[in-house]
Amino acid sequence: MCSHQTPCPSAEATDRDAARVVACFPEQGWSLLCNGVILFEDTGELLPDGRTIAPHRGPARHALAA
Repeated sequence: MCSHQTPCPSAEATDRDAARVVACFPEQGWSLLCNGVILFEDTGELLPDGRTIAPHRGPARHALAA
């Protein structure tokens, strides 16, 4: 799907979130990446083949303070 030079990571790549945003819907909480991945604001993902990736945010910054 990607026509960028250098091509964006594929939907199967571990760095798939690095693909460029082609459509953004912040009021709905999601963006479409050029590799066909739908990225949700909670960091969950919907892959082009229908598989889902659970949100994978790290801990909140205030939780890291000692």
